[in-house]
Amino acid sequence: MFSACSAVRVWGLMKPRILIVDDEVRMQRIFEINLSPKYEVLTCGDGKEALGIVRGRDIGLMLTDLKMPGMNGVDLLKEVRKDRPDLPVIIMTAYGTVESAVQAMKEGAADYILKPIKMDEMEVLIEKTLAVSRLREENRDLRQELKTIFGPENIIGHHPSMQKVIQLIQQVAGTKTTVLVKGESGTGKELVARAIHYESDRSSKPFVVINCAAIPSTLLESELFGYEKGAFTGATKTKKGRLELADRGTLFLDEIGEMPRELQVKILRVLEEQKFQRVGGTEDIGVDNRIIAATNKDLKQAVEAGAFREDLYYRLNVITIPIPPLRERREDIPLLVEHFLKKHREALKKNVYRASAEVLHLLVDYPWPGNVRELENAIVRALVLCPSDGIEVADLPEEIRFGKKEEEVKIPTDKQELKRIKKQAQQKIKEEIEKKFIEDALTQEKGNVLRAAARVSMDRRQFQNLIKKYGISKKEFENG
Repeated sequence: MFSACSAVRVWGLMKPRILIVDDEVRMQRIFEINLSPKYEVLTCGDGKEALGIVRGRDIGLMLTDLKMPGMNGVDLLKEVRKDRPDLPVIIMTAYGTVESAVQAMKEGAADYILKPIKMDEMEVLIEKTLAVSRLREENRDLRQELKTIFGPENIIGHHPSMQKVIQLIQQVAGTKTTVLVKGESGTGKELVARAIHYESDRSSKPFVVINCAAIPSTLLESELFGYEKGAFTGATKTKKGRLELADRGTLFLDEIGEMPRELQVKILRVLEEQKFQRVGGTEDIGVDNRIIAATNKDLKQAVEAGAFREDLYYRLNVITIPIPPLRERREDIPLLVEHFLKKHREALKKNVYRASAEVLHLLVDYPWPGNVRELENAIVRALVLCPSDGIEVADLPEEIRFGKKEEEVKIPTDKQELKRIKKQAQQKIKEEIEKKFIEDALTQEKGNVLRAAARVSMDRRQFQNLIKKYGISKKEFENG
């Protein structure tokens, strides 16, 4: 059976089907004559027959008389609600039974109209009711589409660290627990936050984003909490903040490590009491928010340095989801390339379906300081410039084609940054040594993985994992 509003969805291609339920044959005929030019009209004389039609046909709207022998209009409405909760129902009633019509509204009727029926008023009411029904159906479709776009299944990665991310999303989505998403810029922190929201029972409610690093500290408070009329020069009317806009939904605080300390205590109160005051206000406003925060900083070090409140850190750090940088999951790069090709080729009107082996080798070998965001931008650029059905080396940005130029040594400005730069340097050296180690073993054994693994006393599976990690092509060594 089709969904309740399928006739409405194809509005313009077919007439919406309307069911008239009235025990007077004369009234049925009047409706048929007046409504048939615009609608496909079905009629019946009692509730039992109406239920059979609703259960067996695709009905877009039902109009039913309130008083009928056997099953009355309210009882019919209750029964219809069991099978078709979204079917709009209009009750027709005489003046003396208005209270019963109001009761029908409480039971879920879309509207009611008084007898004697004026057909021009009836047509306006039908149009309005169908329009509302169409809008609800479109909203449901949109919510489902958003869930499909932003759900965990759209987080690409076979690497164990990414599988752990997906597992955590699924575990925490059904709770109201505060989540802290950690990762470098461009790793996809907002994508993870959206996946949590759209996997949760709040998915039909707003997902509101505020970037604490992108808004000047002087404006951040009013953006978060809103303000009352007259709170400051230019506040000509009361304005809701992001917290109120996200009521019953999710508020995503991106780069929370950049939030000024004076605002941190106010966010702490929201987390603890679900209350706040607008700028210039004196009354508490209650909200029901699920808060997800993200940072590319080490907040624990920020606490030690006095830049971040310790109490807020522990309130945020209930569940932490760390997202690895792209350079630590290089085997996912071919998957991401395929995903971005599918995602963008239709919008860019390009029939590009693949990337050459040499291109993939360069992409896997590149360090990706901008992470997944940089990779996506590189693929979009290549799609635009690509003259054939496959991306070639010439389509890639210069820094990828010729290798990343040697970076100037950045002098750290504090202890936290020194620790981060040292860690990055150590990781880079480790990866370079590991890659050279594997390549040398393959060179010695002319690309034979089994013998190469045995040569260096490694398990074959472990050796193959390193080959995948660094995107090494075994064929390059076969004729060595």
